[in-house]
Amino acid sequence: MFKNIHLLYFTLLLIFFILVPTQSAPESAVITEIPGFSGTFPSKHYSGYVTIDEVHGKKLYYYFVESERNPSKDPVVLWLNGGPGCSSFDGFVYEHGPFNFEAGKPRGSLPTLHLNPYSWSKVSNILYLDSPAGVGLSYSGNKSDYITGDLKTASDSHTFLLKWFELYPEFLSNPFYIAGESYAGIYVPTLAYEVAKGIDAGTKPILKLKGYMVGNGVADDVIDGNALVPFVHGMGLISNELFEEVNADCQGNYYHPVSDNCENKLATVEKEIKDLNIYDILEPCYHDTQSKITLGNEKLPLSFRKLGETERPLRVRKRMFGRAWPLRAPVREGLVPTWPQLLSSESVPCIDDEVATSWLNDEAVRKAIHAENGNVIGNWELCTDKIRFYHDAGSMIKYHKNLTSRGYRALIYSGDHDMCVPFTGSEAWTKSVGYKTVDEWRPWHVKDQVAGYLQGYENDLIFLTIKGAGHTVPEYKPHEALEFYTRWLEGQKI
Repeated sequence: MFKNIHLLYFTLLLIFFILVPTQSAPESAVITEIPGFSGTFPSKHYSGYVTIDEVHGKKLYYYFVESERNPSKDPVVLWLNGGPGCSSFDGFVYEHGPFNFEAGKPRGSLPTLHLNPYSWSKVSNILYLDSPAGVGLSYSGNKSDYITGDLKTASDSHTFLLKWFELYPEFLSNPFYIAGESYAGIYVPTLAYEVAKGIDAGTKPILKLKGYMVGNGVADDVIDGNALVPFVHGMGLISNELFEEVNADCQGNYYHPVSDNCENKLATVEKEIKDLNIYDILEPCYHDTQSKITLGNEKLPLSFRKLGETERPLRVRKRMFGRAWPLRAPVREGLVPTWPQLLSSESVPCIDDEVATSWLNDEAVRKAIHAENGNVIGNWELCTDKIRFYHDAGSMIKYHKNLTSRGYRALIYSGDHDMCVPFTGSEAWTKSVGYKTVDEWRPWHVKDQVAGYLQGYENDLIFLTIKGAGHTVPEYKPHEALEFYTRWLEGQKI
């Protein structure tokens, strides 16, 4: 009798372990404490490297924050910052990560961390990835890997995901989404396409991709290139008279000027707006007397060459190189110069990344988050000039149409005061996909206040604006960002 009871017990135990996935995240990846933070983590944090090329020693760094709500059921969301060449710690530190960072005193000392009430980990598991190799804390033993482009980056990131989910198989049953901003307007759809192809081919492990989201992202060089003039006119930054003149001389084509008159009128437009903060026209722009852009052979508008020159001695945000792209110079086919390459490693106007730089270059922090130290990979920079990156995927519109027509949900959102990748471009290209409108242009609300506007199309394609936000929406409007993020992930009406 006792033998039968024991046999039954072991049989039930075996069934339990077969049917119920155990928590198998690598213990070596668990983060137990972080310098600068003295509280208790509201959820588990993991970090480390995934080797995607054993021969070259190519390793991509990730930081994974479990959901504070229900990690076993909530979606897993991959977050990618753009550049190209910018670390996803931009999103972690300045936008929607689990902590708010307070600058250290004296300046340059270790920041103090507090819990972020609007962290996206409130409602989702979120995976921050430094990609491609050479960016942020990711690196390779073979420097040839630092010459890359859209298609190779998408392929490498897909390899990373397959290996990451092998390390964290308990999350394979969770809905999976890909998200990012700025140049990640390229990263996100190209990676989503790679994942979708892998799913179709039965590549193991099978990821449960449900959709993707892009914030203030580049998509199509012509449409994005033609977006600036309508934006600055609509915002009241140029006169109606100048708008009519430039429109007549350029015939609505600002990306490929058709005449000298058109070029001259565009130069006048750029002169009118040159002192504004390109990332958010509502925010002050602090300039550095030493910041001068070095062009080399790059063809950039005159206003951009002069951007940052001023008599005022106020400092700027250092090495804020690639969050956004220059005025009227959207991503073109071929080499994409990084901010450091444009500026000869000098300052970029208006912005400061001191907090992230001081925190991520602290050796105790590096050790705590399982990152290689500075002797191995050098200093962390928000955006790097280590890589040489080529735009080789063309327009993203074909990717968006392919993915949405196959049932993947897409949210394209824009801070409506970003002048770098203006909402006018994103609004135009989402309409150009050609889908029927199923949710007419309307306001959306947070606490009975208009938070922005949206237009919904068939095949679950949504274009959304966030009122008063700049290029990095959660940085400017964290409450509103968490609201639309939550509603969209849960399939609610925004």
